[in-house]
Amino acid sequence: MPYRKQQFVNGEIYHVMTRRIGENLLFKNIDDYYRGIFSIYEFNTSDLVTIRERRRIRAQIKKFNKVNSDPIPVIDTRDLFVEILAFCFMPNHVHLLVRQVRDGGISKFMQKFGAGYSAYFKEKYDLQRKGHFFQGRFVSVHIKTDEQLKIVFVYIHTNPISLIEPKWKEIGIKNPDKVIKFLKDDYKWFSYPDYIGKKNFSSVTERDFIFKVMGGTQDCEYFVENWIRHKGKIKKFVGFALE
Repeated sequence: MPYRKQQFVNGEIYHVMTRRIGENLLFKNIDDYYRGIFSIYEFNTSDLVTIRERRRIRAQIKKFNKVNSDPIPVIDTRDLFVEILAFCFMPNHVHLLVRQVRDGGISKFMQKFGAGYSAYFKEKYDLQRKGHFFQGRFVSVHIKTDEQLKIVFVYIHTNPISLIEPKWKEIGIKNPDKVIKFLKDDYKWFSYPDYIGKKNFSSVTERDFIFKVMGGTQDCEYFVENWIRHKGKIKKFVGFALE
């Protein structure tokens, strides 16, 4: 395995992106998306992950809680590699905003996620082709300031715009109101709903730090919507290029 020059620092925040090789789909249907969400949660641990056993325990707790007035809490016992601050799943790539909490945590987490999800995908779709599943190593950017963090937070959560306005980077956002509604009410596979008070995949992300920097739920929503309306007026886009 090639040596990665970047050394990740504990307590520091990084924007990480990984993409399926050859522009092939990483998620083909709703079950794949759910498996991806499950994977970034379950593989974020140094412990051996026995998915079948964890599912069995969670199912038993859920069944008990439905019929008892004193529910059993689902206790998170993972030995975390990273804190996931934000995420967005797109059809052929994934964005993550993470803070490393143990030595080598980001690299180990991405390796574990990549191996686990690709094994699931290959088995499900009976892929016999050997070689890389993802397009090389993941890309990462060190977030050094609060202003940079705010920009990346908005960037990650506005990625799905391209699903309803494919050419928005060239011509600007034609219908800001439609885009805002899409992100708030229709798109599910990212952390934005949890940041604006709509429970989605709340157990996946640690949001306190972002709330502290952004200013709270209303401010998270304001930053995203203000950016969208701004892009509805101008064509030029400056950001973390994916192309």
